[in-house]
Amino acid sequence: MKDLNLSPLDPDFVQDPYLAYDRARAAGPVLFWQDYGMLAAFDAATVQALLRDRRLGRQKPAHLRSPYPDHLTAWGKVEDTSMLDMEPPNHTRLRALVLRAFTSRRIAGLRPDIETITAELLADLPETPFDLIPHFCTQLPVRIIARLLGVPEEMSPDLLRWSNAMVAMYQAGRTRMIEDAANQASQDFTAFLTDYITQRRNDPRDDLITQLIAAEKDGEKLSTDELIGTCILLLNAGHEATVHSIGNAVKCLLEHQTPHSALAPDQIAATTEELLRYDPPLHMFTRFAYEDIDLGGITLKKDHEIALILGAAGRDPALFADADRFIPDRLAKPHAAFGGGLHFCVGAPLARLELQIALPALFAHLPQMQLAEPPTYAMSYHFHKLDRLMINPRLG
Repeated sequence: MKDLNLSPLDPDFVQDPYLAYDRARAAGPVLFWQDYGMLAAFDAATVQALLRDRRLGRQKPAHLRSPYPDHLTAWGKVEDTSMLDMEPPNHTRLRALVLRAFTSRRIAGLRPDIETITAELLADLPETPFDLIPHFCTQLPVRIIARLLGVPEEMSPDLLRWSNAMVAMYQAGRTRMIEDAANQASQDFTAFLTDYITQRRNDPRDDLITQLIAAEKDGEKLSTDELIGTCILLLNAGHEATVHSIGNAVKCLLEHQTPHSALAPDQIAATTEELLRYDPPLHMFTRFAYEDIDLGGITLKKDHEIALILGAAGRDPALFADADRFIPDRLAKPHAAFGGGLHFCVGAPLARLELQIALPALFAHLPQMQLAEPPTYAMSYHFHKLDRLMINPRLG
């Protein structure tokens, strides 16, 4: 077994992880990533296969779990009720109930809201160089997810603050300060949702929280803790991934001087998939092995964890010709940007819809838009997101 010695906080790696992925794929494609203390798969075939292999799962085996430390009790309670880290039968029950509320019809019905909020945000953009991330990329997804859940949109600053603090727990270089902030955010978010869910039980509305309260399968409903964990997951995952998908997409389109025809109604779906393949916002997803698994001469031992490098799988030349080239009209093949298997992202249709509406509208509104400075990625692996995206709205 070959080792990979590569800090996820190395500045060169953060700015361009794909060169390191190419080297790792050629050397492995499965290596022992020393910095994480686990095996890591970098090729599309292994990543896609393991995402769907029921001999692995997100949930840590029971005998390996330990109580959360006192300073993470609120965080731990939310984690324990999140279907992201559950496996069947609990995951099956919870996801089925969520999907009864998170329907394709409800998501499609958000199109007018996405178009309206996009237009409002575009109308308020500065006329001088500005950072697109806070002005546009961040605001659209959080307002949409708030509207979907039924949470007042004026809560958006709180939702963003809580979400950012909690999501930071998954980044490399986690500190006690990050843990304390995440725990406080979990506590505040839980308190708000506890009260809000009580209101919705007494005053049902046409929103996702009401639908989740009413969702039932085989006589079972979501508990209040499960409702809270699900709402937090939908906000954190749906908001965080979409924000950085939009930012990465705009950067890519501008750097490649992509013709506006790639954003036309008959092309935008293909362009969106290529953007997600080429520079996705989430680069690593982990799984625990529930039995020994042969990985072509390497054995993933029972109870051990493996990192599935989604960002590397999307650039695998074995699956994608000219994998390091951005080709908007590429013949679509399945990519791993939304994960796969039982944990395939339930919000994928919403994220795609937001990208397909927001990107053409943005480039139509600012047809002469240019990068005002070279974009830089944040020190936040395994998320791949921009620190800021300075835009000059006009030529010159």
